[in-house]
Amino acid sequence: MSDGLENVVAAQTVLSEVDGAAGRLILRGHALEDIAGHTDFAQAVRLMFDGFFPDLPSDADLAAALGLARVEVFGEVAALDKTLVSRSPTEALRALMARLADGDDLATALRLLAAPAVFTPAIVRAQRGLAPLAPDAALPHAQDILRMMSGKTTGTKQAAALDAYLVTVCDHGLNASTFAARVVASTRAGLTSAVLAGLSALKGPLHGGAPGPVIDMLDEIGDAAHAKAWLEAALERGDRLMGFGHRIYRVRDPRADALKRAIRKLDATAGRLAYAEAVEAAALAILRERKPNRSLQTNVEFYTALLLEALAFPPDTFTCVFAMGRTIGWLAHAREQIAGGKLVRPQSIYIGPMPKQAA
Repeated sequence: MSDGLENVVAAQTVLSEVDGAAGRLILRGHALEDIAGHTDFAQAVRLMFDGFFPDLPSDADLAAALGLARVEVFGEVAALDKTLVSRSPTEALRALMARLADGDDLATALRLLAAPAVFTPAIVRAQRGLAPLAPDAALPHAQDILRMMSGKTTGTKQAAALDAYLVTVCDHGLNASTFAARVVASTRAGLTSAVLAGLSALKGPLHGGAPGPVIDMLDEIGDAAHAKAWLEAALERGDRLMGFGHRIYRVRDPRADALKRAIRKLDATAGRLAYAEAVEAAALAILRERKPNRSLQTNVEFYTALLLEALAFPPDTFTCVFAMGRTIGWLAHAREQIAGGKLVRPQSIYIGPMPKQAA
């Protein structure tokens, strides 16, 4: 038996392949580097949904349908009361998404794609004492998210950077949240239930909850000159260096490079990026020295944190923004499971006490 189901094949999929040895991610037959930064959110949805929904429209029509879905789900923001505002953004997002009806059709899927994009800015603004902003159905998905956050229409560079992030994280093999979504989908509970399962798994600090602490680490180090001493002290305490190492990748995470390219295209990030690169270099050198038998490379969390910080997302919303992109994969996997998979029902081995036999 494998601890954590490591190396256990639980599904066949046409959606993505994660090659940890080569540092390669393939999405529907495309290498990540060929689509991240060249594909917007609606195009990524169409790529991943192709073959799973019979009424899938063209890119332009799909973008328009997403806009209308954002407007539709905005009505649920009225349920954002004081109790939810006091919760973490991820918990508030989950509660609002739970208000959406279950279903297996494209209309349900579009509402689920729209929900984190609309609810996350509304939660952030409510926590700041500001009124939520209604979506603009005419805007591209990423640009509307940033507008609902800031209250003003942002430039195309910022929207392109957010698109690059959402596409980069849209799917990544049978990770914990995707597996959770497929298990629930296998029961035919519906797409909303499957996505809520994925979001609940993503919330954990060992999965989607990890990028936020990268900002804490960078802020605590403060200056590149202090990086080596700070990082060594962290390792002496037994702390994990956030943004380094991955369960699958034995070389550099290709998503880190995709996001780094996106950050370079943003204005006013050069100083922060140069500082982060210096911390990254120091961390990699220390890890090579202290853990020579392990390949601990930069992962997606490191540059996720820098990119989302540059786009003015608060660190406690990073998991919510992750969900904006990963919902594409959860939905595609759910539909794939429904189309060809049985009820997921693995076996367990009982290791508890046996009943005592009568004398």
